[in-house]
Amino acid sequence: MDANAAIITPMVTVVLMHSPFLGPSSMRPLADALASDGVAVLLVDLRMTVNEAPVHQRLIGAFADALEDAGVPGPLVLVGHSGAGPLLPAFADALELDVAGLVFVDSDLPTPGRAWRETVDPALVSQVKASVRDGRLPRWDRWFDSDPLRLVPAGLREEMRDEAPEVPWEFLKEQRPSVEWSGPCGYVLLSPVYEDAAVRAEGLGWPVERVEAHHLAAATSPSSVAAAVKSVVSRL
Repeated sequence: MDANAAIITPMVTVVLMHSPFLGPSSMRPLADALASDGVAVLLVDLRMTVNEAPVHQRLIGAFADALEDAGVPGPLVLVGHSGAGPLLPAFADALELDVAGLVFVDSDLPTPGRAWRETVDPALVSQVKASVRDGRLPRWDRWFDSDPLRLVPAGLREEMRDEAPEVPWEFLKEQRPSVEWSGPCGYVLLSPVYEDAAVRAEGLGWPVERVEAHHLAAATSPSSVAAAVKSVVSRL
């Protein structure tokens, strides 16, 4: 990676969005690493918006309110991890500030008008649906046979586990906002699971960086992920 290519203009603010199935602690180490590199960064807490349906509407409204309350100047680069990635165009559309680009971190690409359950392996949909109780999903770390948080150091692991919400099953049935984005985009791959998305991003001509890690590397390898994010942002 060319160090000179990873310089981000001081006028750009990088806005980090955690997955709706996790909390801000999953991205806080990355936010700290970017800040220590002199990048203007804002980490948005979206937890309270996913408790009741319609989740997408609540998420987007709360995001716009949080940016207004924070008083950050534009231009912005919106960075979304995992389940926040496909919603980046809708987040950008909700803002009056100038959005200079979107960066997807180990996430699917946008699927406007389609629900989560239409875009993933049907076996995962069936597995998750079978675990629904009283209309709510279990915490994300309980969706799998092996605990994905095992890779995170103990103290942070418990914080992430405590923050993970039990979101309504309706969220995974809701159609994603039908918002198109024609501006610059980039991609940061953390795990093999999203290799197809990274390849599609390359096919679209986006800048792509690969970090040989795992899905939660923003929490466990923040310096490496920060370098990748900076490189992608500098090429938008």
